[in-house]
Amino acid sequence: MRIAVLAGGRTPERDVSLRSGHRMTLSLGELGHEAWLVDPAEVPLVETLSERRPDLCWLALHGKEGEDGTVQRLLDLLQIPYTGTAAFDCEVAFDKVLAKDALQRAGVPTPPWVVIEGWALRDLGGGAALGKAIERIGLPCVVKPSRSGSALGISFVEREGDLPQAVMAALSFSGAALIEAKVAGREVAAALVGTALEPLPIVEIVPKEGVYDYAARYTAGATEYFCPARLSEGASAAVAAFAAAAAEALHLRDLTRVDLIVDANDRPWVLEVNVSPGMTETSLVPMAAQAQGLSLGDLCDIVLRSAVDRI
Repeated sequence: MRIAVLAGGRTPERDVSLRSGHRMTLSLGELGHEAWLVDPAEVPLVETLSERRPDLCWLALHGKEGEDGTVQRLLDLLQIPYTGTAAFDCEVAFDKVLAKDALQRAGVPTPPWVVIEGWALRDLGGGAALGKAIERIGLPCVVKPSRSGSALGISFVEREGDLPQAVMAALSFSGAALIEAKVAGREVAAALVGTALEPLPIVEIVPKEGVYDYAARYTAGATEYFCPARLSEGASAAVAAFAAAAAEALHLRDLTRVDLIVDANDRPWVLEVNVSPGMTETSLVPMAAQAQGLSLGDLCDIVLRSAVDRI
């Protein structure tokens, strides 16, 4: 097949996307496909795709544009098939607020949360309601941009007085801030792949210092990983079940990663999902695939076959 790997872009996750994209391009080439990388920040995307007319686009874009439905809708317009989740479902999954609403409606456990919109702070005096957030959620809590990836813009709040600054930090990345109860426990990632979204071994994530932020994710040696995760049989089964339920509730396709916390009672809580997980040397999905005995090429082939089945 002739496959254009879309990677790079203009988001803060550009460098990670390029690292993922270059690995995918190499792996697809080793599988015998004609694959080339297209960076929308460097070339006009529509003109480039119209000229070379690939059979399919492999989406390795991270963050806004690549995961929020934007590029998916453009490819739908151009009638070029692509890997991953459909446009509308990307919009829902990428927006943490909408995703948590969908998960709650489907009965998938996710930590309690409230939302403050940027325009509500500016135009409706919403700052006066921040105290109510603490009453509802309690401390400590986590403040996240509603639409961002790779742990960008996330703050951990221990004192009520630190909440306004954390909200403003989140709003610098997105139009809304999610204020979520902080669940103590083991952080794990559950990857699912293929047409039926079969589970890969669960990865346990243990940062050597602090929290699993952007630096911990993409700096070699900054985090310890255990795959399969050091969980009880019951907790592992619950993680797999809730990850599958989250993927079903959000209508995810081909390849996804569900991030969860397993609390002291072995109960998993779904934090968020990723419709275009990283595929770098330190990324979790390739790690899980390797634990299953799958090479990066094997993983690419499974994803590609799942996408091709829709053509």
